[in-house]
Amino acid sequence: MNQETFKHQLSVFTTRDLNVVMAQFETYLNRLVEVNKFMNLTAITEPEEVYEKHFLDSCLISPQLKAHDKVADVGSGAGFPGLCLAIIRDDIEVTLIEPTAKRCKFLSDLILELDLKNVWVVNSRIEDLPCVRESFDVVTARAVAQLSILLELCVPSVKVGGLMIAMKGQKALEELEEASKAIKLLHLSLLSAEPVTLPNAGLRHNLVFKKDKSTESMYPRAYNQIKNKPL
Repeated sequence: MNQETFKHQLSVFTTRDLNVVMAQFETYLNRLVEVNKFMNLTAITEPEEVYEKHFLDSCLISPQLKAHDKVADVGSGAGFPGLCLAIIRDDIEVTLIEPTAKRCKFLSDLILELDLKNVWVVNSRIEDLPCVRESFDVVTARAVAQLSILLELCVPSVKVGGLMIAMKGQKALEELEEASKAIKLLHLSLLSAEPVTLPNAGLRHNLVFKKDKSTESMYPRAYNQIKNKPL
C-alpha cells in the first residue's frame, strides 16, 4: 500500500487535517525504520508494508472508540495500535502499557517529536498495575498472547460496560472457541468478530467484547499461573 492509498484510507478514520496526520505518520515511519536498525521493534520495515500491516491495521478499530474514551494499549511494543490511534483521534486519551524499557524510550521520544498531547507511556506489565483496575473505557492489544491469556490480563482494567478489543489474525475464531471459559468467567459478551481483509495483508479479526460485570478480585492471577494454566 503506497502513501496515497493509505492517505485515502485514513479519511474514513480521522477528522483531523489529513496532511498533518500524514506528516506525523511519515515521521513515525522514518523513526521506526531508523531505530529498528539497533533495536528489535518490528520485522516489517518496507514503507508500503508498514503503511498497511501496521498503520492501517491499527486504525481499523477506531470506529469502536467514542469521543473522550480512555484507552489502554497493552503490550504496545512499537506503538501498534495505540500510538496510531492517538494520531488519528485527538478526542481520546491513550495509555501505552509496555514492559520493555527500551521500547518505552522509543515511544516517549516519538510522542515528543510528534507533539502529541493525548498519549502517555507506562513502563510496566498490565497485571502489575492494580491502580488501573476498572479504569479504562477500552483496552486493546495486538499480537500479545493467545486470547484466553490476553483476556485475563486485560479485562480487569476495563470499566464495567467498557470494551476489550483483541486484534487477531487468521486463527481468531479458533482462539475464540478455546477462550469460551475465560469469556464466561470474566463476564464478557462478544459484540463483534467480523472479519476484515486488508488489501495485501489478508484476513484480520478484531474481537470486540463488552464487560458486563465487575471482575472478581482473584483475577488476574500471577502471570506464570495464567500462562501455565489458562482459564
